[in-house]
Amino acid sequence: MSTARTVLTIGNFDGVHAGHRHLLRCVLELAREHGLTPAALTFDPHPTKVVAPDRAPRLLSTIDERVALIHEQGVKDVTVLPFTRELAMLFPHEFVERIVVNQLHARFVLVGSNFHFGHKKSGNVDTLAELGQRFGFETHVIPAVCKRGRAVSSSAIRKLIDAGDVAMAGRLLERPYALSGEVVHGHGIGSKQTVPTLNLKTAAEVIPAKGVYITCTRDLDSATVWESITNVGNRPTFGGGELSIETFLLAPLHGPAPARISVEFLRRVREERTFESAAALKEQILRDVGRAQTFFRRLKACSKQAAG
Repeated sequence: MSTARTVLTIGNFDGVHAGHRHLLRCVLELAREHGLTPAALTFDPHPTKVVAPDRAPRLLSTIDERVALIHEQGVKDVTVLPFTRELAMLFPHEFVERIVVNQLHARFVLVGSNFHFGHKKSGNVDTLAELGQRFGFETHVIPAVCKRGRAVSSSAIRKLIDAGDVAMAGRLLERPYALSGEVVHGHGIGSKQTVPTLNLKTAAEVIPAKGVYITCTRDLDSATVWESITNVGNRPTFGGGELSIETFLLAPLHGPAPARISVEFLRRVREERTFESAAALKEQILRDVGRAQTFFRRLKACSKQAAG
């Protein structure tokens, strides 16, 4: 294990949203300034799943996604600490001495203003600062980030996605919210009666509200990206059933269908509703496709203007 002194940040980092990204940028800047190693400490599973499972939040990202997103920000030294009941029982000074000082060798610790740690969350930013004086590290408290007049938080993003407001959720995340997983066989209705789709099976815990969305679809096994439109719902026109996530690619699919995809949600088009026939549903899907095509044309035009 490395003994290099670190600039350390600690948190759950669910979703690695705009607030987390700002915190990580502060870590990188301070590490460059002092010639130290930028580092992050996170936990798996989420601490609430251990201490109060009935109150555990649905997560925006898996632990692998979280680590990858932190790496993308430039912090390569990421420690994932297994969160156990034994760890939950540590008092603040024990956690700091064992983990922050002896294991991660922190010279600076950067956390958000609502940071709590230790047995029954008994430690806060003031506790951390006091322990820093005792153990030889400096504590920096980073204020919350606001976007469009609202504080950025994982819980706020969950509420937006639950409501279908994926555009605002994307602003708070600083990237589109995405669902990843395997492409599975559907009921065959689309290919026969409406339009052919890719059916996504995902283990994601937060699913956008039922409805139709403008999306981008990525093949996880290649560099291919398609503009697309995606329906999240129960197919009420065909009698309903379990929730499905069906994506129609705006460009023809050449070759075999991808085995694994990521669907990025850009904007909600409409609610899911029941149509009188498959033909009527197909007509609406084609109108939805037209709206998506217009959206992507405008997006490309804006990108060209910005580049110019």
